[in-house]
Amino acid sequence: MAEHTNPVARAVDKVIDAVTDRDPSGEIPGRPGVEPPSLAEPVEPRGPLPPKPDQRGPDAFTATGQPSGETAAARAQGGEFLTTATGTRLPDTDHSLKAGVRGPVLLRDHHLREKITHFDHERIPERVVHARGAAAHGVFRAYGTAATVTRAAFLAKNVETPVFVRFSTVLGSRGSADTVRDTRGFATKFYTSEGIFDLVGNNIPVFFIQDAIKFPDVIHAGKPHPDREIPQAQSAHDTFWDFVSLHTEATHHTIWNMSDRGIPRSFRMMEGFGVHTFRLVAEDGGTVLVKFHWKPKAGVHSLVWEEAQLLGGVDPDFHRRDLADAIEAGAFPEWELGVQMFPDTQDQTYEGIDLLDSTKIVPEELAPVQPVGLMTLNANPVNFFAETEQVAFHTGHLVPGIDVTDDPLLAGRMFSYLDTQISRLGGPNFDQLPINRPHAPVNDMLRDGMHQTAVHAGVAPYRPNSLDGGCPFHAPDGYVEVPFPVAAGPRGRLAPASYDDHFSQPRLFWLSLSPVEKEHVIAAYTFELSKVFEQTIKERQLQVLARIDPVLCGEVAAGLGLPVPEGVPGADPAPSPALSQVGRTWPVAGRVIGIVAGPDADAVRTIRQAVLDGGMVPLVIAPTGGVLPGTGEPMTVQRTFAAARSVEFDAILVAGAPAPGADATGARDAKAGLPGPVDPRVTLLLSEAYRHAKPLGGWGDAEDAFAAAGIPPGAPGVTSGDDPAAVLGQVITSLGGHRVWERFPSALA
Repeated sequence: MAEHTNPVARAVDKVIDAVTDRDPSGEIPGRPGVEPPSLAEPVEPRGPLPPKPDQRGPDAFTATGQPSGETAAARAQGGEFLTTATGTRLPDTDHSLKAGVRGPVLLRDHHLREKITHFDHERIPERVVHARGAAAHGVFRAYGTAATVTRAAFLAKNVETPVFVRFSTVLGSRGSADTVRDTRGFATKFYTSEGIFDLVGNNIPVFFIQDAIKFPDVIHAGKPHPDREIPQAQSAHDTFWDFVSLHTEATHHTIWNMSDRGIPRSFRMMEGFGVHTFRLVAEDGGTVLVKFHWKPKAGVHSLVWEEAQLLGGVDPDFHRRDLADAIEAGAFPEWELGVQMFPDTQDQTYEGIDLLDSTKIVPEELAPVQPVGLMTLNANPVNFFAETEQVAFHTGHLVPGIDVTDDPLLAGRMFSYLDTQISRLGGPNFDQLPINRPHAPVNDMLRDGMHQTAVHAGVAPYRPNSLDGGCPFHAPDGYVEVPFPVAAGPRGRLAPASYDDHFSQPRLFWLSLSPVEKEHVIAAYTFELSKVFEQTIKERQLQVLARIDPVLCGEVAAGLGLPVPEGVPGADPAPSPALSQVGRTWPVAGRVIGIVAGPDADAVRTIRQAVLDGGMVPLVIAPTGGVLPGTGEPMTVQRTFAAARSVEFDAILVAGAPAPGADATGARDAKAGLPGPVDPRVTLLLSEAYRHAKPLGGWGDAEDAFAAAGIPPGAPGVTSGDDPAAVLGQVITSLGGHRVWERFPSALA
């Protein structure tokens, strides 16, 4: 990075360096194509354009896991002229073949039939759960710290492994909104030298159920009511709360969902968890039990509830857009993969916690997370359907050195994931799709079936054989399930007594939160239960909350206007600070800064560049689109006052107090319905951002804009002054803590 000659930019560099590692692209992300389009329709024939620089398709491997050397262009559409699916050139695709100008369409029109028929079959069944998702390519580099406890080759020191990661919501359909309150999926496909390893986790470390046989029940309860098909992608309805209030093993996951973890700020700012306990196998056969954790370098951050609701209408693709834009801007998301390790004992417990119970965590203070590698997401998919939609994860995709345990929820997933891919992707050969192909040779004796793309040779796909020279042979170093002894017992639909504890860990979670996080949990339970029609379900859920904490139960009951039920919570466990998201400082790379333009375009230009140099994304907001006036380099406006909304930004800078724009009339824009000396769209922008605890800064007449928005002078996280660089520095410092929670003190302990 060249040293700035502008004194304002130099002044802010020190603050930026303190809170971020800079690797900016220098451009605003979001351009739809690789080059700007012409104004007129192009008529000179040319071939397909390449993907954008931030995009990368699946690596070039054959259906049997061998490097193909195929280029990305060879897999995409080719040639400059329109053709049929079989390569015949076409002179027209705008008119059906007819008998005369106004005559009937002819049945022999193959192009019409091919085009319409293919269109009619473009959709495949969406996932029953995790239908709504976004994904990215990346690389995982191992530290080597796990090499003593597992023989898995991809965890050896400095080994780099390609990955593909898909994030998702659980309940909603493919077309639902990103920012609903829900658990998020966090599934990672490692293309290792020993085959595919899929770590199929969530952003919450526990699940609603202990046994997979209950999975259809919890999902049926959470999905829209079957008569009206509403509400979409929400848990704020009768069937969900009816189920979790009766099935109290769901209590722990439910309180996590009601916390800020249920409305993450970004996929880039989520933790990931393998949920289950796995078994690692060392080279000498020794074993340890582990839980997998993904720790984001950007920190763990969330939206506030009003912000999440607004985004559902203003930008329902917010999380998808955020991930793609960050990668395009060069702010590559990073996570450390870590493991909690436990002795592999016969009872498979640790400090009294049953490691086979997926409704329980082991606090990090009891078993610290030990980092084993770093994952960086550095490329967006080229084609959403071919990659994000067709990627198939499966908990049974394991490699030597990693084994499953007898967790009954995991056992059901081992069956279900394979079954659902066959239904969704049209047959058993889904592993041959480019995004699913392993980067290791495949010789599996599996043949034929729908969509078979391998051309298998030989005559003996069976073992033993002599006609194919005995190939394939058994691998002496292949995958072996650990011969873990199974205790004798009666056959039956049973569960251990340890599974009966449904309340000690929800209480641990509650006691570990900061006061402002507790306020958000109270608000979430109150909101959700207020949407429930049946009073008995509300009362029943209050009885559950009474067994977690009297303050939580009392505040929710007060919000619902219901009496507080009797209930005695268990003992007070030692809080786990690792469960709180608040109180630390994090990098600001990839954060989005809104800059409301003022009369001094040069100051806006300088601050915009300083934001870019800090690895953040500046979006200029002005009364109209186009280019800001001024004598320097043209500066494009990304948002107008009419189009901008505070929920797009992590912080807002105001270069003065802009007067109402020409379109600031209530007849044209409802946001401008309350006129004043400052454009009412700007005051709404500022008042929303203030309510959402976002950092604000301004210079020039910005204090007038803050006053018009009802923001008190000197409020925490609100900076104004004459020096734009100093203002930006203070805003970036506040942004390092994500939100200015001290702006709204809580009375809770």
